[in-house]
Parts: sequence; structure tokens; C-alpha cells
Amino acid sequence: MNSRQAQQALRLASRTQGKPQTLRKATRQPAPAALAVEPGTRLTPVANGAVASSRRHPLANQHANARLAHCEESVKGRFEAIIPALQAIAGLHLGDGFSAQAQAIAEAQLGYCLPERILNDAWVSGVDMKALYAYCAFQALKLATEQFANDLRQQVEAVQDTRNFFLDCGFHAVDISPCADGRLKGLMRYILRLPLTSFTRRKAYAGALFDVETDVRHWMATELRRFREGVPTTVDAGTRYLKIAVYHTSSSSPCHEGCAAHGSNDHQAVAAALDRLNQFRQAIENSFCCGASTDILLIGVDTDTDAIRVHIPDGNGELSPQRFVDNKVLFHATLGLSADQAGLAVHEAVEAAINQHGWGTGKGAPHDGMRRLVTNLLINNLSQMDYVMDLHNGQYADIGHAERYISVGDGFEEVQIRNVAYYAHLHTLEEGVADMDVGIKIFKGLNVNHGLPVPVAIHYRYDAGVPGSRERTVAKAQRVAAAIRSRYAALVEQGLLLCHLSVQDTPVGSPVEVVEDVA
Repeated sequence: MNSRQAQQALRLASRTQGKPQTLRKATRQPAPAALAVEPGTRLTPVANGAVASSRRHPLANQHANARLAHCEESVKGRFEAIIPALQAIAGLHLGDGFSAQAQAIAEAQLGYCLPERILNDAWVSGVDMKALYAYCAFQALKLATEQFANDLRQQVEAVQDTRNFFLDCGFHAVDISPCADGRLKGLMRYILRLPLTSFTRRKAYAGALFDVETDVRHWMATELRRFREGVPTTVDAGTRYLKIAVYHTSSSSPCHEGCAAHGSNDHQAVAAALDRLNQFRQAIENSFCCGASTDILLIGVDTDTDAIRVHIPDGNGELSPQRFVDNKVLFHATLGLSADQAGLAVHEAVEAAINQHGWGTGKGAPHDGMRRLVTNLLINNLSQMDYVMDLHNGQYADIGHAERYISVGDGFEEVQIRNVAYYAHLHTLEEGVADMDVGIKIFKGLNVNHGLPVPVAIHYRYDAGVPGSRERTVAKAQRVAAAIRSRYAALVEQGLLLCHLSVQDTPVGSPVEVVEDVA
């Protein structure tokens, strides 16, 4: 059974266990049961509708791929069902029984009811489709958050294993800053196959241009906790703080579908991310001496295929744009090997990059823990590349932007799906105005040009253990919402930008508390 067939089985099981979910139509059908294939073979439709066979990667985790495929289809299916449902409602006669008919369509196609106020007022000046669209987008987000939270509660063992692995590699904290592009929203869960845990921190910024001062403060808080509490390691344990920046490229359209914050200039994206990493490490060394235990790592993602490129540090911890392992090359080179042979090839590729000559030549090899981490990330990513090969014929159809909403603030950490949200991490609009402007520009093309509003989900986390934290967090969300409405007043006046405000306690998987909805 390949990942597509396993996905179908998981989806069927979920339907028999509870209320069926509205899913988008599968773009690929499972092969006929009578078709005989060899074990380890992928079935791939070709242009004439026939079925061609190709090898699955020997290191791919097919069970995990099936679970993730089911999750992606159910989450994206809720968003994709919105427009057809609203189109059906738009065709109804605005007379007696309109509200009941509209609710029947919503329950059948979306799985939830629409705001009665909007439906009851439709006879005055028509149905406010913009408000309904935004409401549905936020409902789909709410259901996705609940789904991921439930799934997280079943990953306790995986979370602990990941924590132990990082510690074994010599890292007591991992801080990841990817680009805010929605195509990287599935970075942790899908591309790198890392479960969400308090051990790792993920904050996205346009162009991966993370705020150095903010991250230095987080480093200080992490080290203080080690000093005061010995968590997760004591100060004499010899472990290190790892900072990772993640840029992205597009292999099929590098000049148009790369990073918008860098004008789709891959060289600029790499250089800018590397510069921020060096600034971060230098800032800590300048303030806390050169012995401060900090490692840096740079990862590139081809958002067309989810293949990663890992830039490997040298013996001094220095990175080079020219010293890396390209997992796309490694995937195809190891496709026909056994699992043992493929695993060995990954290790050899890492060693070859470390010992390369020319522009990327480094000064010695990184410590063993870094080599183990890089190798593990490459192997994890092979499963994701196999996933894209199996379900999307090797390349996503939506190589460009296809986000459903803008996520502002701390973001919904639980929701980890590609191209669902554009993320703007900010505490005030002034400090994150560049991220917001990029997001609005993207959504003008995706939504506004088609008469659809920009759904903006403003979400912040509070610490229930700190007196008054929730109240201050709610006030911050309201303040940011007011600033966004003021800056983009023209869109707001036309009903083309609608905000949803919510807060959440710090632990991952905590209930989302709505502060302000669109209806």
C-alpha cells in the first residue's frame, strides 16, 4: 500500500468513526486493486490516463506520509469548499425561507452554520458575501486548529524522542526563523518532519529577516532558565543553542516565484539570511564573550518540490553559500538503492560537502552533533519529497502563492500546512509593517482582485501563570487590529479586509479563545 492508498484508508476510517468532513476532490485516484505491482512501487498517472510505475524512496516513511496526506486534504478541503457553498447560496431567492435554505447548504457543504444576522438582513441590500467569506475562512481555521491540537496530543512519544535527539546532538534549544511565505507554513510538520514541542521555537519573518534583538532576548531567557532551573540542561552540560534561518526558492520559476521580500533573487535571499545569522551570533559574542555556546544553520527550501538544501557549518561554525547538500540531487541518486545503501549515501554526501574544495572550502568539520542533525534532517526530508512525488507528481500545482488568510501576531503554531497562511509576526504594526505590506500585496492578487476580502487572523498567546497577562494580550490584539484597519482603511471601507481576534494560553494545543469575530 503506497501513501495515496493508505491516505484513502485513513480517510474512510475517519468517516466511519464520526461526522464526515467536507474534503476536496482528490486529484489522483488510487490504482485498481487488481493491478499487480511489485512491493515498493509507486503508481503515477501519465498524460494519456495510463498508469506508470516508479520506485518509492527506500527511506520514506509511508505511514507518516499517509497520515499527513489525510490531514492536508481535510484542512485544505474546508477552505476549498467555501466558494462553491457561497456560490450556491448566492443563487437562492431572497424571500421567505432563504435563511433556512442557506443554512442547509452551509451545513451540508461546510459542516457548520452561518451567522443568522447576516442571513436575516439579506433582504435589505443583499447577502454580505464578503463577511460570509471571511467568517467561513475563520471557521475553517478554527476547525483546523482543533484538528491539529487533537493530533498533537497523540504525539507525546514523538515529541519526547525529538527532544532527546536534539539533546543527544548537543543542543538544548532550537530557534527556527523561516520566511513568512505561506509555502513554508508546513516547514516543521511536513518538510523537516519535526513535531511541535516547547523545545523548539518557530517565528517567521518576511525574507527570513528575523529580529536580531528579539532573538537575543530569547537566547538570554533560555540561558537564564538553564542557570536557575537546569532546564533542559545545566550550564555545565556543554550543550549549545541552535539558531536556524530558512530561505526559499522556486526551481521551476526562480525569477517570479521565489521570495517576494527579495524580489525572487535567490542570491539575495541566501545572503540576507546568512547575514542575519552572523549578526545574531556576533551580538551574543559581543555581549556575553566569545565562549557563548551558539551554533547557526542555514536551510533552503525549493517550494515547488519541498526539497531542502542544508548549508553545513565548518569547524569554526562558519557557513558558506557554496557549501551545502542538495537533497533533490540526493533523492534521485538514492531512489533505486536499498535502505542501508541510501542511508550510507546520505552520510557520504554530508562528509563530501564538509571536505569540498573551491569556493565552499571550510576550516575543518563541524562537531559530531551537528553532522548527526544535518543527516537526520536530510533523511526526514526524503519522506517529504517522496510525499510530493506520490501525491503531486513531483511538483506542486500551486507553485505560487495560494494562502487563505493572513496570520498576524504569534500565529497558530498548531496549524502546519503548506500555502494556508501568510504569516506576519509582530507586536506592533510599526515594527512589522514590511511583513504586512507584503502580505496585503499578495492578497490583492489572490482575493481583492476577485472581489473577495482579505481575512486577517490576529492571534496572540498569553501566560495564564502571569497575573493580568490575558487582559494585556487582549488589549494588544485590539490595538494591532485598530492599527491595521487604519493603515489599510481603503480596503476596510470596501469590506475587503476583515479581522478576527483571538488569544490562547502559552502551551501548544491550548483552546483558542475568540475575542472578536466578523459576525
